[in-house]
Amino acid sequence: MGSDSDTNAPISLDLVKRAPKVLLHDHLDGGLRPQTILDLADEIGYRGLPADAASSLAAWFARTARAGSLERYLETFRHTVAVTQTAEALHRVAYECALDLAADGVCYAEVRYAPELHVERGLTLPEIVEAVLAGFVAGERDALDNGHRIRIGVLLTAMRTAMHSRRIAELCVKYRDRGVVGFDIAGAEAGSPPTRHLDAFEYLRHENAHFTIHAGESFGLPSIWEAIQWCGAERLGHGVRIMDDISTAPDGKPVLGRLAAYVRDRRIPLEMCPTSNVQTGAAESIATHPIGLLRRLGFRLTVNTDNRLMSDTSMTHEMKLLSDAFGYGLDDLQWFTVNAMKSAFIPFDERLAIINEQIKPAYAALMAGDIAPQPGMQ
Repeated sequence: MGSDSDTNAPISLDLVKRAPKVLLHDHLDGGLRPQTILDLADEIGYRGLPADAASSLAAWFARTARAGSLERYLETFRHTVAVTQTAEALHRVAYECALDLAADGVCYAEVRYAPELHVERGLTLPEIVEAVLAGFVAGERDALDNGHRIRIGVLLTAMRTAMHSRRIAELCVKYRDRGVVGFDIAGAEAGSPPTRHLDAFEYLRHENAHFTIHAGESFGLPSIWEAIQWCGAERLGHGVRIMDDISTAPDGKPVLGRLAAYVRDRRIPLEMCPTSNVQTGAAESIATHPIGLLRRLGFRLTVNTDNRLMSDTSMTHEMKLLSDAFGYGLDDLQWFTVNAMKSAFIPFDERLAIINEQIKPAYAALMAGDIAPQPGMQ
């Protein structure tokens, strides 16, 4: 499980930024640059934005996302979705996403979005997927030219409140050899259980395709249980409410219920998003975030951004917050990073290559006090 993090002092922001990072839970429509939103809105004549300057627009997104509920948090997406209804817009935001993540030291990322949300101006689902994939390819290429090596896999998301999941699952299979690595469902959990989409999950299993499910964010254990036991989720998006199945014994020791024990024993990865969890009310604060206890108990945890625009965050920021709150050192950050890479939806040999050729050498150099090369370039 790594070192005893209580013995480590928080590490510097510069050191965190130079460390390689792996991101599994990041929404494309939740990470647009504020200026890009303004540019795209101007191009299509969208007049619904709450601000007309990049700084004030960014502040509005961050302020609204701090409302303390998932439903209020999700309202912010109407603007980012509204301005990404053309192939050119989707290509641009995917391209910029790749550059931004690479500059933050991310060497591998899985970025998700819902194609069904981008059809308002006549784009077909394949046209949407192809525009995003092309944007990521261009971003990866230019990031490498800038000295940052990154690989991006795409997750296609179906909205759990709609009934298009089978069509999106079929798109995942169609494009899985062209950059799409998995499937997801997202949206408000309450009243929309994952079992509404069993047809999609059965199809994906039949096709040997990978999928994660948003579960255990705003809704509790039933959502997690259904995602795993009925739907067969390989990972849990957030999963923070697994804490509802952990109690405290009279001697103060944590006691795992059967579901929590199953999740830990099966090494089911939890896609933790600390800042987002606080904003939506899934956690009270970073200092009391369940990630601290779950880390000590040996769950397979990963650290993620969720929505970089709404949460005003980055992987460097998330890792630094955890280091400050829990005293995590470089060995802990490496543990989270390797966990994430082990849990990625690309082939095993490719995951292993990134771990052994990029992640571990970079961390070894940082721990030795050497000036590490840019993450991913060694």
